[in-house]
Amino acid sequence: MAKQQPSLPANRAFVVQFHADAQPEQGQFRGRVEHLVSYQSAHFASVEELTAFMVRVLTAATHDTGNTGT
Repeated sequence: MAKQQPSLPANRAFVVQFHADAQPEQGQFRGRVEHLVSYQSAHFASVEELTAFMVRVLTAATHDTGNTGT
């Protein structure tokens, strides 16, 4: 019997911390994001920078392991 992948795998988990003066409700995103498995982190000043970091980390993880994370 094949082992079933979790629907929310740890290698796809991030912590996002918003700066005290960020106002996401007004489209002002600023803070720090960290990938929980690799400990890679970055500061971001827009939602585009936040998602670009996440895509970059997830793409690298998929290429490194040959796994899609699904």
